[in-house]
Amino acid sequence: METYGSSFSNVKTYLRALSDTPHRLARRACSVSTTFEETSRVRARSGGDMKRSLRWYDLVGFGVGGMVGAGVFVTSGRASSMCAGPAVVLSYAIAGFCALLSAFCYTEFAVDMPVAGGSFSYIRITFGEFLAFLTGANLIIDYVLSNAAVARSFTGYLCTALGISTESRLRIIVNGLPKGFNEIDIVAVLVVLALTVIICYSTRESSLLNMVLTVLHLVFIVFVIVIGFTRGETKNFREAGDENHASGFFPFGASGVFNGAAMVYLSYIGYDAVSTMAEEVRNPVKDIPAGVSGSVILVTVLYCLMAASMSMLLPYDMIDPDAPFSGAFMESDGWRWVSNVIGVGASFGILTSLLVAMLGQARYMCVIGRSSVVPAWFAKVHPKTSTPVNASVFLGICTAAIALFTDLQILLNLVSIGTLFVFYMVANAVIYKRYVSIGVTNPWPTLSFLFCFSLTSILFTLLWQFAPPGKPKAFMLGACTAIAIAVLQLFHYMVPQAQKPEFWGVPLMPWIPSMSIFLNIFLLGSLDRPSYIRFGFFSALAVLVYVLYSVHASFDAEEDGTLGQKSIELVKESIEVQDHTLKV
Repeated sequence: METYGSSFSNVKTYLRALSDTPHRLARRACSVSTTFEETSRVRARSGGDMKRSLRWYDLVGFGVGGMVGAGVFVTSGRASSMCAGPAVVLSYAIAGFCALLSAFCYTEFAVDMPVAGGSFSYIRITFGEFLAFLTGANLIIDYVLSNAAVARSFTGYLCTALGISTESRLRIIVNGLPKGFNEIDIVAVLVVLALTVIICYSTRESSLLNMVLTVLHLVFIVFVIVIGFTRGETKNFREAGDENHASGFFPFGASGVFNGAAMVYLSYIGYDAVSTMAEEVRNPVKDIPAGVSGSVILVTVLYCLMAASMSMLLPYDMIDPDAPFSGAFMESDGWRWVSNVIGVGASFGILTSLLVAMLGQARYMCVIGRSSVVPAWFAKVHPKTSTPVNASVFLGICTAAIALFTDLQILLNLVSIGTLFVFYMVANAVIYKRYVSIGVTNPWPTLSFLFCFSLTSILFTLLWQFAPPGKPKAFMLGACTAIAIAVLQLFHYMVPQAQKPEFWGVPLMPWIPSMSIFLNIFLLGSLDRPSYIRFGFFSALAVLVYVLYSVHASFDAEEDGTLGQKSIELVKESIEVQDHTLKV
């Protein structure tokens, strides 16, 4: 492990550093970076630069590939049968709208600061080093665990594609290991390692592979949509299979539609990885807005069509929650082959989403390494491939090791809340960035607004989840809504914007990011208890790492002048590249 300054040279100096922890926390925890430092000085710690080779259509491909994974083949069935019924189409539309609001927040940062750090860099320039490290660490953990889960699910869908009845045939059972960790999945490991090699080789070639896989996956999705619309019946939008169950387009009412939106929103997670490609985009001002927003809109349309197709195939109460599409054809004579085709399509979807996620996780780790809160070894960009090889290999090995033996259900219980928390933080950060000029503007009016608005959103969510239905609940929900709008309107008129983006900004500020804050809190309220336990455990672990290592490493880097420093030649080169890009 690389050492920084004097804190890690020997045991005595490390103990002395630990005794100085309160002073170092006070100095470093809230320290913020600047856009210039992130795009020039901090970036130089990687050595070589990442090659700017991506265009807007590459970003759309990455966005679609990252979002349209195999999850939609499961999530849609659960949301329809358990929450929304045929109105699951509206659930997908609402979730897509929520994703688009968050995508706007990401886009403003990515255009203004086209670096590979994504949300880590965005939070670091607004709320400081500690919150950036906390969110970045949770996001990395979420990426590794979810990628391991996705890799293991590839084995299951591969079995479906090959017509194998049980996926255990492609796994090795080890009786000496505890249940849940005793099925060795060599296929998942090989898939992860193969994709690791690809993303290390070239981002451009990774984009081409993603395009090919995404197009093949979209062909299968269009096939499923066409089959659903041609073989399905519109009466299934209105009637239940069992007369004892509620009928109609809204069998679970309006609340069911929103609960369904919370469930299917996880199908949209993946567009945030596109923002980590910003450093490799040829023209950030034009390409990033089109790529990020375009991919979210395209995926929303596809999801709504898939949900409508599924609802036409079977009444909502007869849909298999775990296999809604393939299950609909398994019972139909002469159409069983369609379930095998769905397995092939889902397999392509898994590969694309896994490829994009692994690209994203490596770039997050690379930029975290640049900030000195983890060893700078992770920040190195290979001079020949122009990719963060060290971060890619390390995280690829971690992902493969977890995917080798850990059961899919165990992994799924550990994923999701960290990503929604990051979306929430980015929405707060974009408001803070617009209304606070660090060192010039008083931050407390903006911080007070963000606190009050979040508190009102949390109260609304708790009432929605736990208050018994009736007029008192409706009154309290209406009161919370009125208070939130009043607080937002008061802030809008009383606090002027300190700075406006030069090239692209979130429209209707601060309404859109505030809506994103509310919706992310609302969706966080729908997650189960294991998600919060996981979040608490890994957050506590991240805090421990920060206190024992990261704050001392960044303090030493600041003291010896290596944090955010680079040679004059590299400064000139970075500024020239940035100026050329903005002119284009």
